[in-house]
Amino acid sequence: MSELYCKAETLELRRKHIGPSCKVFFAKDPIKIVRAQGQYMYDENGEKYLDCINNVAHVGHCHPDVTKAAVKQMELLNTNSRFLHDNLVQYAKRLTATLPEKLSICYFVNSGSEANDLALRLARQYRGHQDVITLDHAYHGHVSSLIDISPYKFNQLGKEGKKEFVHVAPSPDIYRGKYREDHPDPASAYADDVKKIIEEAEKNGCKIAAFIAESMQSCGGQIIPPAGYFQKVAEYVHKAGGIFIADEVQVGFGRVGKHFWGFQLQGKDFVPDIVTMGKPIGNGHPMSCVVTTREIAEAFGASGLEYFNTFGGNPVSCAIGLAVLDVIEKEDLQGNAIRVGNYLTELLNKQQEKHPLIGDVRGIGLFVGVDLVKDQQKRTPATAEAQHIIYKLKEQRILLSADGPHRNILKFKPPMCFTMADAKLVVDQIDELLTALEEATGARTGNGKSSTSQHKRKITNEGNSQSDCISESINHINGTACRQNNGLYTDNRAVPCKRIRT
Repeated sequence: MSELYCKAETLELRRKHIGPSCKVFFAKDPIKIVRAQGQYMYDENGEKYLDCINNVAHVGHCHPDVTKAAVKQMELLNTNSRFLHDNLVQYAKRLTATLPEKLSICYFVNSGSEANDLALRLARQYRGHQDVITLDHAYHGHVSSLIDISPYKFNQLGKEGKKEFVHVAPSPDIYRGKYREDHPDPASAYADDVKKIIEEAEKNGCKIAAFIAESMQSCGGQIIPPAGYFQKVAEYVHKAGGIFIADEVQVGFGRVGKHFWGFQLQGKDFVPDIVTMGKPIGNGHPMSCVVTTREIAEAFGASGLEYFNTFGGNPVSCAIGLAVLDVIEKEDLQGNAIRVGNYLTELLNKQQEKHPLIGDVRGIGLFVGVDLVKDQQKRTPATAEAQHIIYKLKEQRILLSADGPHRNILKFKPPMCFTMADAKLVVDQIDELLTALEEATGARTGNGKSSTSQHKRKITNEGNSQSDCISESINHINGTACRQNNGLYTDNRAVPCKRIRT
């Protein structure tokens, strides 16, 4: 495929014309991608990369059914939603059929950030309340209203980053959070913390408009809330006159396998008041949606302000959305998420038994996290090791990312056409990399023997052992990592590095 510029020229033009805060993956040696298909991406040299992180290309990159639907509709008409068109109402009908009955009113927009921003407007208009409860390490979007409620972002700004109307509840993380797996009822304990926040806010004359949470935290470290947590939180929030917003931008549309939506993992007795959607909804096409109840929608309309979005709900976007729903059903991608997700988790659990660097494996369907630790008892985050692994995987043409408060969580959220063979390939490579790391650092394997005594060192041409090279690499990453104690953060705060959200 002919390219306008060589990679070096593309990079130079990017530096010249694109804002410096717009980061690239693998900054030391970024990849130039020119095409993609299914779960694979291809660079300018034709090298094929296995994509383990792209939950935007939900049904697979450039799926033919989706691209055909887009082209067919674009050849006929694309206009705004002030004109009647069947695609808009047909898509709204199909989309709401996947949700509990009371979630029946749609507002179509163009990105997850737009969806969450509109959700806040709906919540604040509903009863005139202003304050918002969010989870620690949460990320809900890049517009100003969402940076305000995203600790993942505003913590990087220091003490001035948090606004007075924002209240931060502990992330319901049962591995390294406040209440862990040995707690008799972590769901109630974490929910009671939200209750205390509400009580304190009301004591100070504040009124809660909304509690917002990703159904499973992504940037927060692949956190799966304990069952029953959302129900109890919703009870306390509703009592305070607020509403519950479930952010499904990362995990919706069947990624969890068993259910179409992540919030449904909490049980049939939990229904949020607003659901926001983005990323996978259009398989790479910019579209998103807010779905809510008729009561909340009518309260929003009572303000007298018309809501109009130039591109939201246009015929092309809705045709694409319909095609995505069709492919999910036709190719049984929910079933695939269960089968491949279970297999991937099984393989990773076996690696956890073998490698002391793996502290925890958690996930549902094709949303899986591997928590790397330096010490399994202390659960010390292995940040440098995680960065080392994702860079080494890139050299093997496998794209994986690391995130979480300490950037030590390996994140799996691949296109839903990901296969068992793909899963085995990635885990085998991780196994080799962890073995080499443990050999280099003297970590102990699952059977209690030092890994350095189990594996012969490979000697390079320069006479240095592979272990020495890896140690040098880890030390370099540690040396260049952002420091926790920089005058803005306390020692127990997460590493405040700039991150690329995926």
